[in-house]
Amino acid sequence: MNIDIGKTLDDGPYTMMQKFVVCLAALSIVMDGFDGQLIGFAIPTLIKEWGISRSAFAPAVAAGLIGMGIGSACAGLFADRFGRRWAVIGSVFIFGTATCAIGLAPDVTTIAILRLIAGFGIGGALPSSTTMTAEFTPARRRTLAVTATIVCVPLGGMLAGLFSSVVLPLYGWRGLFFIGGALPLGLVVLLFFTLPESPRYLARRRHRWPELSKLLGRMSRPTAAGAVFTDLGEQKKEQRVGFRALFDEGRGRDTLAIWCAFFMCLLAVYSAFSWLPTMLAAEGLSTQIAGSGLTAYNLGGVIGALACAVAITRFGSRWPLIVCCAGGAASALLLLGVDVSHSTGLFIFGIGVHGMFVNAVQSTMYALCAFVYPTAVRATGTASALAFGRIGAILSAFAGAVVITAAGASGYLIMLGVAMVFVLIALVMVKGHIPRLLRTKTEAKIEVQA
Repeated sequence: MNIDIGKTLDDGPYTMMQKFVVCLAALSIVMDGFDGQLIGFAIPTLIKEWGISRSAFAPAVAAGLIGMGIGSACAGLFADRFGRRWAVIGSVFIFGTATCAIGLAPDVTTIAILRLIAGFGIGGALPSSTTMTAEFTPARRRTLAVTATIVCVPLGGMLAGLFSSVVLPLYGWRGLFFIGGALPLGLVVLLFFTLPESPRYLARRRHRWPELSKLLGRMSRPTAAGAVFTDLGEQKKEQRVGFRALFDEGRGRDTLAIWCAFFMCLLAVYSAFSWLPTMLAAEGLSTQIAGSGLTAYNLGGVIGALACAVAITRFGSRWPLIVCCAGGAASALLLLGVDVSHSTGLFIFGIGVHGMFVNAVQSTMYALCAFVYPTAVRATGTASALAFGRIGAILSAFAGAVVITAAGASGYLIMLGVAMVFVLIALVMVKGHIPRLLRTKTEAKIEVQA
């Protein structure tokens, strides 16, 4: 008996067991965003305690971003070779352990080294968890599920802010990292005992078919003894598994376009994460109001990402992504006409709208990766795109400072707008966009009658 694992997963029910796995993957991303943001909240306390300048922490911040880039690139290769399960567990273990160790750091150099190590895990968790989500979710729900997983990054960052406001006054920055690192380590234990391997990954390894049969049974898809598993929808005569396969079977153009889109979009996103409060403070706003700008940006991003995911499920990915790119560029450039000091509320609202469009693009591009790349190289494709994006993020640490110093708020907004224009051009070049997957009952009846 031959069983097409892709058809079995895509056409079958979306069971509670599958939803539980997606929740575990999402929780891993929450911890990813949580630990990734802790250093930003600790820096003011460290400056005061150690009597050093803010610029002294630049190597520590940069080291974390570099580690994320390396982790993003390596995690995909690891996941495609050794399994998605161990990639997720290993990534969370790495950044949890390194974050705990920062609580023992005696100087900035040690923090930089530990942030580099933590970055390996933080960068690796995102592509591994999104791949796990994609491969446990039926096609009709995949875009929304993957996007909801990615949205957990800003949610984790918001939780880190609330957590820091409580823990820092009570236990100081060392307690912040001790407790902040212990939380993901507790998640590692949960993942070890409850997270299964991806069924698509198991289907490609004959010696693990008995494990796959048991897993499908837990997913309300019982199989007969001695069943033979295939993945017909994704077997496209692949001769190589790994980085080179990203350019096989006509995928080269889409790979390069997606890399460019990730690079420019993460440049825009991390320019906001790193420099938006600084830009607003430079315009004369108080620290509290300046911080609310980043909060509005993140909240808008959560709303935009989920809305774009629904639109992609309904209409496919090409036009929703193009519209959001255009909205991201236009919203940044329109803010050039708003006086920050006299129309602060309007400006903050505009920042939220900009964050809605930009994060909608960034979050749903992971779903695009999950569609463009077949099972054998899906994690590698997603991870390589994110690795290029991390280069853009690293560049933002320098570009934001230079632009704000040289041209102020106007130059900063122009940079954000131009970056989204380049993202738009790159996504227009992608040939393998997600098609429309959902049909209404009326449309289905009409098609059957025809």
